[in-house]
Amino acid sequence: MQSDYAPESLDVASFSATASRLQGVSPLEQYPRLAQDCLPAPEGVQVRWLARGLRLALPGAGVLPALHLQAQAELPLACQLCLGSVRTPVTVDRRFAFAASEEAAARLDEQAEDVDVLALAPRLNLHALIEDELLMALPLTPRHANACPEHVPMSAQSEGFDAAARRPSPFAALAALKDGSESGPANGAKA
Repeated sequence: MQSDYAPESLDVASFSATASRLQGVSPLEQYPRLAQDCLPAPEGVQVRWLARGLRLALPGAGVLPALHLQAQAELPLACQLCLGSVRTPVTVDRRFAFAASEEAAARLDEQAEDVDVLALAPRLNLHALIEDELLMALPLTPRHANACPEHVPMSAQSEGFDAAARRPSPFAALAALKDGSESGPANGAKA
C-alpha cells in the first residue's frame, strides 16, 4: 500500500498500523555525512530505499510498531591499496521495532536478536535513519575486487633511493674523527 507519508517526518505508529510503504531514490548529496566518507564523484550517485510499516510481536513487550528498511547504493570509496576510487555496493536490510520509552527500548534491544529496538518518537526522519544505517554498513577497508587498475608499489624504495644510500653517513665521519683522535696525542698531553 503506497501512502502519503513524508519520509522527513514519519509517524511510525500510524505508518506501521496501516502497513504503509514508502520508497524513493535520493541523490548522495541528500546524505551529507555519508557523502563526506566518499570520494568526490560525478553527478548521479543515488541511494535507493524502501520502507515498509509492520507490527512485530516481541516477548515481554507485546505487539510493537515496526519498520522494515532496505537501502542500497554504489558509493565511490577510496581503495585502501591504491587510494584510487572504487565503486563499492553498500546494502542495508534491517527491521526496527519501536518501544514506548528509551528504557524499554534498551531492555528489549538486549533481548531481541533479529530486530533493533528504538524509542518511539512522534516523528522519525527516515532519511537520517537510512544515512545512519548506510554509514554503519560501509566496509572497513574498501578495495578493488581483483587488482587495482594502477600499479601499486609494494616497497618503500622510491626513485633516488639508491643515490641516498651511496652518500656517506654523518655517523661514519664521526667515527673517523674518533678513530683519528685516539691515535693522536693523549688529551691534554703536549707533543
